[in-house]
Amino acid sequence: MNANCPHCGYPVLLGETFCEECGRALQAGTPGACTACGAAAIDAEGYCERCGLRQPTARDHSEVQAGAGAGVSDRGKRHSRNEDAMALAAVDGGITAGIVCDGVSSSPRPDDGSLAAAEAGLATMTKELRSGADPVDATRAAVARAAEAIAALGTVHDAPACTFVSAIVGRGRVTIAWVGDSRAYWLGPTPARLTLDDATETGMLTAWLGADAGEVIPQIRTFEPDGPGVIVVCSDGLWNYLPAAEEMARAAPEAATAPLPTAQALVRLANDAGGRDNITVLVIPFEKGSTPK
Repeated sequence: MNANCPHCGYPVLLGETFCEECGRALQAGTPGACTACGAAAIDAEGYCERCGLRQPTARDHSEVQAGAGAGVSDRGKRHSRNEDAMALAAVDGGITAGIVCDGVSSSPRPDDGSLAAAEAGLATMTKELRSGADPVDATRAAVARAAEAIAALGTVHDAPACTFVSAIVGRGRVTIAWVGDSRAYWLGPTPARLTLDDATETGMLTAWLGADAGEVIPQIRTFEPDGPGVIVVCSDGLWNYLPAAEEMARAAPEAATAPLPTAQALVRLANDAGGRDNITVLVIPFEKGSTPK
């Protein structure tokens, strides 16, 4: 290994044409050509007609920074596309708001559904907060709007589906909401998992967003930390490798001071462990604040 991917920094071998970590081309090639074999024969769904490789997209690996937080979303090593989505924004008064949605792979167009839910949910959440709404009320409105956005993409018999987890962090308070099995963690002196999966013991979802989901009732948790810490919001592509809060905390020792490098490191950890699912994580420091009760 004698080089690094210019996009994600992952070590690559001399002569490789695309990064095994993030899937992006390592060198500029002919516009529209396959990143693996160079053929100028890419079908409408993004697959090379010669070698069959699905071409990388901007969603294969993306990074975001806003307010006090940062996030990374990655396709992982086993999936042909990234069906996760994230959204992060700074709000007036030192508040950072973020959402992670994990598309349900067994549903149609889960990547479109998760993106629609995350973007619509955050737009509503930030609008409500800026208008003076309480974080719990802003969260309820955001979940309702996210549910509407993904439901509009299908019908009961053709419904994209996704999970939802959000965090509003700041002004001495943390508000968490979730539908499905994406999670939030508190990393402080006493690390804690903040969410309870809407799923059976075998992992089957019991709640989700989508046209076939019925009435969506989010679970919401709010607390006022009495000391500094960090909120981690993530899809199961990460927490499957670090399910316990203590494990997550040990893997993120610099989270409070380096949110983006921490998010990058957590994604690398999941990929190094197998990367069998899409991986998305938001890291949002809390400067003042209480161990959750």
